[in-house]
Amino acid sequence: MRNNMTSAEAMLWNIIKSKQLGVKFRRQHSIGNYIVDFYSSEIKLVIEMDGGIHEDAIHQSNDEVRDNYLQDLGITIIRFNNNELFEDEERVKEELVRKINELKDLQLK
Repeated sequence: MRNNMTSAEAMLWNIIKSKQLGVKFRRQHSIGNYIVDFYSSEIKLVIEMDGGIHEDAIHQSNDEVRDNYLQDLGITIIRFNNNELFEDEERVKEELVRKINELKDLQLK
């Protein structure tokens, strides 16, 4: 677990902290043997911020194993690469709002 957030994680945290998008998120949250960047237990949503290291085959394979584990627990994962956030913060926020609302609607059914 890291104490210091990357610049992309800090930028995203400013968007999602304090229930700004309607749900509470925790940062650097442990689930099983994994630590996710951000997690909302209320709607079972993980948000991952991926830097360039996630582009290599080994990290992609590890991410896939981890994602499968989380999905088996009923958790939804949404991933953004750092550049997506740096280049279009508003689009990332809109995509998060859409996903959050979608998961909230599923809970009501």
